[in-house]
Amino acid sequence: MLSASNVLRVQRIAISRGKRALHDLVTLPGRKPIVSSGTPGYSAVSGHVVTVFGCTGFLGRYLVSKLARMGTQVIVPYREEDEKRHLKPMGDLGQIVSMEWDVRNEEQIAECLRHSDIVYNLVGREYETKNFKYSDVHVSGAERIAKIAAQAGVPRLVHVSHLNASTSSTSHFYRTKAEGEERVRDAFPAATIVRPGQMYGCEDKFLNNMASWPIWWKLNHGETKIRPVHVMDVAQALTNLMTIPQFPGTISLPGPRTLTTEYLLDMVSSLTYTPPSSAPVLPKSLALALAKVAQAPWWPLISPDEVERRYIDDVDVPGDWEAVGVTPDEIENHAITYLRRYRSAENFVRPAVFPARSS
Repeated sequence: MLSASNVLRVQRIAISRGKRALHDLVTLPGRKPIVSSGTPGYSAVSGHVVTVFGCTGFLGRYLVSKLARMGTQVIVPYREEDEKRHLKPMGDLGQIVSMEWDVRNEEQIAECLRHSDIVYNLVGREYETKNFKYSDVHVSGAERIAKIAAQAGVPRLVHVSHLNASTSSTSHFYRTKAEGEERVRDAFPAATIVRPGQMYGCEDKFLNNMASWPIWWKLNHGETKIRPVHVMDVAQALTNLMTIPQFPGTISLPGPRTLTTEYLLDMVSSLTYTPPSSAPVLPKSLALALAKVAQAPWWPLISPDEVERRYIDDVDVPGDWEAVGVTPDEIENHAITYLRRYRSAENFVRPAVFPARSS
């Protein structure tokens, strides 16, 4: 007859066997096997320790939320104290670990990633400042993170770039993104380069800007082609990469369809029940001049490079969504969620009427 202690031991073994399966085991090069345990969800233990540089940005907050919801311990490097406060309740007690860092401080970077088995680099800038130029963040900063991750023996590095990254682009933003990819590959050959398209979501600078400042999106007569993608789809794709031991190469994550800015402006107008903007289409030279003047405030309204990007079509490349196990959703299925707040009280509950779809 089994003793009470043996009965409890058998019960624990049975429970553990019932909660674990082969897919719960991940073996990373040079590291011990990672075994997840516990019931699925917020209070589980995924076994992973992850560092997310750029966690306080638009995409970063959704990635941290998805990782923490799986029971992953997430290191969240921050520059300003108040920028990371909303990340703390995303994980269970002790699972969200905040650490101060600076992109130029190698010791701080090493301290942030030395315990991690996967590092995400989401750091980027939409405009330049006197302290940080595009090259400081997209090139030197990305290379520094990749180099230190390689020196620390981190098995996985996921570097987020942009769909339109190209060394021959007329946009300085896109050129530095492409140069940063090359530097990352040189420093960390097994890195995964992720190229998402223009992302939209609750705090985006895409749909919200179209609703607030449509004049800047009428540039190029609304003919610029964009492949918008939901930020939640990109965050889920990045989360799924965590379970893959190795995935070197480049992954493109464009939206499911190519749309013109004219169609998107019509969609925003139909959802907000505001008449289309009657402002004239600004010539490119005048728009660039106004953008230079807009650099005077501490928070620039628009940069000259953003104006340049309004004239660049998204590249026509196939998406690699199947490789990351995600099916991207159409923008029409989510836009009302983010644009309803721009309606007046009179039209707040009216149904939306979409314009005819563009190809």
